[in-house]
Amino acid sequence: MSSRYVWTVVLDPDTSAKITRYRPQQAPTLWDELAPVVRSVVTAAVAGAVPYDVERLLHVTASLALWAERTGLGREPDLWLRNENIDAFVLSRAGDIGPSSVRTYRTWLLRVRDAIAWSERGEPSPARLHAEPHPHHPYTEAELAGLRHWAEHLPRQQRTDALALLGLGAGFGLTPKEVAASRGHHLHRIRDNGPLLHKGVGRPVPLVARAAWEESLGELSQRAGEGYLFRPRRTTEYAKNLIGSWSLRHPPPGGLPALSVGRLRATWIVELMTARIDHDLIAKAAGLASAASLARYQHLIPPLEESTAAQLLRGTAR
Repeated sequence: MSSRYVWTVVLDPDTSAKITRYRPQQAPTLWDELAPVVRSVVTAAVAGAVPYDVERLLHVTASLALWAERTGLGREPDLWLRNENIDAFVLSRAGDIGPSSVRTYRTWLLRVRDAIAWSERGEPSPARLHAEPHPHHPYTEAELAGLRHWAEHLPRQQRTDALALLGLGAGFGLTPKEVAASRGHHLHRIRDNGPLLHKGVGRPVPLVARAAWEESLGELSQRAGEGYLFRPRRTTEYAKNLIGSWSLRHPPPGGLPALSVGRLRATWIVELMTARIDHDLIAKAAGLASAASLARYQHLIPPLEESTAAQLLRGTAR
């Protein structure tokens, strides 16, 4: 196995643990040789925002890898994940699984294929059985300001919870699981007046809060201490409806949209892209596999004014 097929991507501890300890039922002897590349492929896919359960994704990817080994295809993912080989694999399973599972396997593997950008090797994009899900739409400046004003005037714990969601989503760009796992002591400054860092989420670059959210997040972290920033009285780190149920119980007034961590994260991403920050840096700060994952937001970025574009191209912009 060539080392070029091993990605180093930082994920949340729970997801990393699931990937590291995964082993197929009745795993053949050769699994120990295939395991590193299967885990690496799934890690890259999960970091690239493939929206499927990581354990099921491991099962499907491992099944493909084992099939490729048995058929003599080899151990290189760029061969497994070609259209014709994915199709051959799912057809080979047609007698063991139902038609809907065959379609699911194919769809998932094509999403894995896209997430790790094999198309960059010159291979055409795969045909889709379903349309790509649309990314979360960011909040407008007015909507975000309205939500913040509403949150700041909520009573007691509701105020803390709402501001935690807003700050961690729009200030750090965290995913729902990362928001739920964030504790007060994860946030700190290296020095007085320095940037506010989140040390509880692994990223290949420092995860720094946007300036507009530093003060609010700093106050919340001091108050929470070792406890969770969001819903500190809970006993489990994460549940599927943890954030959604809170948002349903606390709808904002006056026609404001519901509070959504997905939309807050999208707002953070689009804000950084609009500021013309390097896309590779944004992707690393967001925990994405590559800058290619940002393409879905490009249509939301306003065009540069001609004078600014000219200065950037000339090399005189400050």
